[in-house]
Amino acid sequence: MATKSTRSARRLLLLAVVMFGFAFALVPLYDVFCEVTGINGKTDTEAAASSAGIDQDRLVTIEFIAYINPGMRWTFEPQVNQMQVHPGATHTINYLATNNARYDTIGQAVPSVSPGLAAQYLNKIECFCFNRQPLPRGEDAALPLVFYVDPELPDDINHLTLAYTLFDVTASAEE
Repeated sequence: MATKSTRSARRLLLLAVVMFGFAFALVPLYDVFCEVTGINGKTDTEAAASSAGIDQDRLVTIEFIAYINPGMRWTFEPQVNQMQVHPGATHTINYLATNNARYDTIGQAVPSVSPGLAAQYLNKIECFCFNRQPLPRGEDAALPLVFYVDPELPDDINHLTLAYTLFDVTASAEE
């Protein structure tokens, strides 16, 4: 017959295994939840077609932000910090990047839109975030973003923030 401490140890071990399994499944479940509800500011990872029409009666402010993951030796910033756009009108801006490392590196930008609901209305026709960006040491690059805001954007949303976080993917690209 098992003692109380043995049963407790088994229960704790079982609980640890269940918690590990839950944590492992949480990321894909969260991605599905975000896709279904349209929250979390995740944008499409594929190019959109251009807009069918322009809403000349409305202006939406878009703020552009750039973050660099710690350890990445690049400077990375938007060419403009903010602009007002008519929904449906196509615009192009550049993010400027410089590789300050002593070696060639590869960067990958991950976008996020706030408020999260607006992510499905910000359409990127061309984006540097679709591909990895190799940059030789000491060199600069203008990374283009061509986008439009869908005219179906809810009326209560008139300010969007598009933020990119830049990650160093040099090691994973070499594998």
